[in-house]
Amino acid sequence: MKRRGLSMMVLVLALSLSGARVCYAEDAFTKLGRGVANTFTGWVELPKSVYTKSNEQNAVSGATVGLAEGVGMAIVRTGAGIFDVITFPFPVPEDYKPVLEPEYVF
Repeated sequence: MKRRGLSMMVLVLALSLSGARVCYAEDAFTKLGRGVANTFTGWVELPKSVYTKSNEQNAVSGATVGLAEGVGMAIVRTGAGIFDVITFPFPVPEDYKPVLEPEYVF
């Protein structure tokens, strides 16, 4: 009888763990930290894009297309950081998910 009870407990535990959903474990202060980091490091997108585009293609492409992409992404990342700082107490987007992927510039 004891063995059957243990078997049932293991079965219930296995079933409950197999049905568990993956949840996004974020909170307001993580969102605030991400927002502050992105607000102050958004400008790093500029040299990062130039470097990446230069390595993928060539230096001219890095200096032109990479520069344009970097300016755009710097504005977007800084804006997302400001948005996170302003809205950190509220779960917007749902469950404090990041607005941008990757969450940080690096």
